[in-house]
Amino acid sequence: MPQAVLKRATLNLSYFISSRINKSKVSSFSSVIYKIAIASIGLGLAVMLISFLILRGFQENIRNRVVSFGGHLQVTRYTASNLFGENPLSSGQAFALEQEEYPFIEHVQAFAYKPGLLKTEEEVQGVVIKGVGPDFREEYFIENMVEGEIPQYTDTAVSTEVVVSQKIADQLRLELGDEVLMYFVQNPPRFRPLQIKGIYSTGMEDFDASIILGDLNLIRQLNSWPDTLVGGYEVFVKDFDQLDAAQEALYEATDYNYFVEKITDKNIQIFEWLGLLDRNVVIFLTIILFVAFFNIISILLILIMERTSMIGTLMALGAQNSLLRRIFLYNGMLMVARGIMWGNIIGLGLAAIQYYFHLIPLDKQNYYMDYVPIQWNWSLIILLNVLVLILGLLMMLVPTMVISRIRPIKAIKFS
Repeated sequence: MPQAVLKRATLNLSYFISSRINKSKVSSFSSVIYKIAIASIGLGLAVMLISFLILRGFQENIRNRVVSFGGHLQVTRYTASNLFGENPLSSGQAFALEQEEYPFIEHVQAFAYKPGLLKTEEEVQGVVIKGVGPDFREEYFIENMVEGEIPQYTDTAVSTEVVVSQKIADQLRLELGDEVLMYFVQNPPRFRPLQIKGIYSTGMEDFDASIILGDLNLIRQLNSWPDTLVGGYEVFVKDFDQLDAAQEALYEATDYNYFVEKITDKNIQIFEWLGLLDRNVVIFLTIILFVAFFNIISILLILIMERTSMIGTLMALGAQNSLLRRIFLYNGMLMVARGIMWGNIIGLGLAAIQYYFHLIPLDKQNYYMDYVPIQWNWSLIILLNVLVLILGLLMMLVPTMVISRIRPIKAIKFS
């Protein structure tokens, strides 16, 4: 008989016996353990999928809120002062005027800060107005809006319309359309009446407690700047993972006295905290994987022990160890495949329900968002499935090695 035909016949025989074993497990004790193993693999994968999708959603949500207030990179002039209020720089920067020449840049927008006091008849609140111009990209900020709208600023006129945070509005008892006086810290002091055009909320104390959005031309007017000066530039990059390379390229493209700062350095505590979450989740899921695959080894050992007499009989009839191993490997592969299938159904199903219906709420003051976020990442989902499959197959090799130690005579007597 040709070698290829013999090999194919052996494979078919292994698969045939394996399928017969599966059918015979319907009412046996091992069937209960078999189902527990499938449930263990499925729940393990489901927990991993849900955990990573929530983690990515949480990280993406927090990162977007931070980036909406400062871009991925900020270009300012070096200053020895830590106060808000910049040494202005020229608006004729090459990276701002010729963005298409810099492939890593998605958008550039000018800004300027100026501190002051918001005063009503009963309350006073220290704030910082962030001036933005017509190049302000609303889609980066729109998710933070609670009420009203973002004013449309122009190059030609000075607008006194502003967007304040929900926290500031509550403290000063302000509503949409109200007018409030803002006194600016300068010599001589000046004030301007500002109209509340919109209210935002990020849930992040550093922003909500002090930042309001206003017109860049208003800050120019107060500082006696011409329209050729800005406080700095916020640069949005196309790929967050290439932030270091973008910072280096932008630094090379600017003057020696300009400072290019990454958002991850400017808000280092937030991003280090997000990185810490990554490590904690990996440790947690490693434990889940260990438990799930320990169950695989245990189940296959139980199946082998339950079929000891069958193994002895097949050995006595001349079956090789490789054929016997394949019988139980097929069993194990089917078990892992069913576990993966149910894991995806449960994990992705629950994630989809939360994604579309937001059934699980959160306290925004503690978590910066109103509900548990889900961030779909199909490459990560595929990676987790492949990881579970590969580890499952590797774990199955351990119990099948026991077969080579079984002696036919003892195995038949064992029955």
